[in-house]
Amino acid sequence: MGISAGIRVGIVGGGIGGLSAAVALRHVGLDVRVFEQASELSEVGAGVQVSPNASRVLHRFGLADALAATGVKPLAWHQRRWDDGRTLLRAPLAEALEATYGFPQYQMHRADLVSALAGALPADRIHLEHRLAGLTDHGDRVEIRFADGSSTEVDVLVGADGIHSVVRGLLFGPQHPRFTGCVAYRGLVPAERLAHLDLETTAQIFMGPGKHFVHYYVSARRLVNFVAVVERDEWTAESWTDRGKVADALAAFEGWHPQVREILGSVDETFVWALFDRAPLERWSLGRVTLLGDACHAMLPFMAQGAAQAVEDGATLAACLAAVTEPTAVADALRRYERLRLPRASRLQAISGDNKARFHLPDGPEQEQRDAQMVAGASWTLNAVGWLYDHDAFAL
Repeated sequence: MGISAGIRVGIVGGGIGGLSAAVALRHVGLDVRVFEQASELSEVGAGVQVSPNASRVLHRFGLADALAATGVKPLAWHQRRWDDGRTLLRAPLAEALEATYGFPQYQMHRADLVSALAGALPADRIHLEHRLAGLTDHGDRVEIRFADGSSTEVDVLVGADGIHSVVRGLLFGPQHPRFTGCVAYRGLVPAERLAHLDLETTAQIFMGPGKHFVHYYVSARRLVNFVAVVERDEWTAESWTDRGKVADALAAFEGWHPQVREILGSVDETFVWALFDRAPLERWSLGRVTLLGDACHAMLPFMAQGAAQAVEDGATLAACLAAVTEPTAVADALRRYERLRLPRASRLQAISGDNKARFHLPDGPEQEQRDAQMVAGASWTLNAVGWLYDHDAFAL
């Protein structure tokens, strides 16, 4: 393994991306520490899709049992009309994905995934209440300074600190967010409240004019996660945690299929998540500092690949750093990581953006053409997503 085992890596951000990168880097023998500004590791109450390209990585870390304990394997991806619920496309998942790609798809509560990742790291590798204040790349090492006045040095610094990344701002200057014209209501409903609906273990999406509604089980089928996306002309807040009004969500989906309205009406509270993005970066790395996950490629959730791509980032970064044989080659390894990851992440950013328009077509000729193609199965085969799901992020 050469000198790579002696590389000290600091990761700013203790979310899914930062923790999965830490597990990947430890997996190849590197010295890793995670610095998180919060007083505890936590995640918003929301679901996340762990597709085969990500579960391939996480199983390699030995997390198969932890994922299976709370993750739900969906039987199918079920796309439906907004008003009458008519099936447009029903694509097999679960056994079909495992048979084709060798690894499953999981639907998970984000907190369950964070817990599984954190449990794979020694407690002394995670440093809470460490808010980044500044950094200096000295050429042979990186000095990290924290808001409490403390500091440390590492050989590589990874910014996994999300869409509001401080590390990105320090590297490349401020970048203003772009409102994408969509706001999402999200929430979790105890499954027993919806027992009368006899919901399948599928990921269902209802598509309609200017809106769509997604729901699926998480937390070992104890909870039903939903995301209700609505187009809006303007929005100023950029947060996962702004409280919304259930009445507003119900009003936005007036006239939609009864299943949609039953789920919305059964939630205790909902949160409003305005969908912002950033202009794609031309580069992610500078010297001994690089970015990962939403810090460098925040994407709309219309391909359900945000978390999966962060997991892939960590695996590829680990593989690149594990191949380092000379102390001076660290920056080259980060550039290699960027070359391998940036085109793929950018492609998914673009597809996710395109899906917004496709999901929200107004009723009319274009919508009818889309529906006809979906009913015929033209938009889905296992081969069509092979480039996405069969990817091995550890392969260089």
